[in-house]
Amino acid sequence: MAKALGIGGVFFRSRNPKALIAWYAEHLGFEPESDHDSVSFKPATVPPGGFTVWGPFKETTDYFSPSEKPYMFNLMVDDLEGALDQVKAGGAEVIGEIEEYDYGRFGWFIDPEGHKVELWVPPVSG
Repeated sequence: MAKALGIGGVFFRSRNPKALIAWYAEHLGFEPESDHDSVSFKPATVPPGGFTVWGPFKETTDYFSPSEKPYMFNLMVDDLEGALDQVKAGGAEVIGEIEEYDYGRFGWFIDPEGHKVELWVPPVSG
């Protein structure tokens, strides 16, 4: 049986894709591809203990609130407080409080197009 090996991409509609990529480049250090139409995260940049989750939520979930989008995405970051400060300085709405679990620390914001984004710092492995 053939098996899926991981997430190959996250694709979604945007009012202005180039502007949104530029915003993420400025405020979270995304490095756009040469065509400036996408960003690739290489496995070597994933911190020890980092991984990708594929997780359907119930249709009635409010976890993506206050965004009205039918999805949310999660980004691994190296500095949660720093990343939240940067996106806030860029006009994003930081929402909720930082939460900490045995599987890492989390914070959230709403980007310029209304997407809820979860930021995650994996726990230090070792």
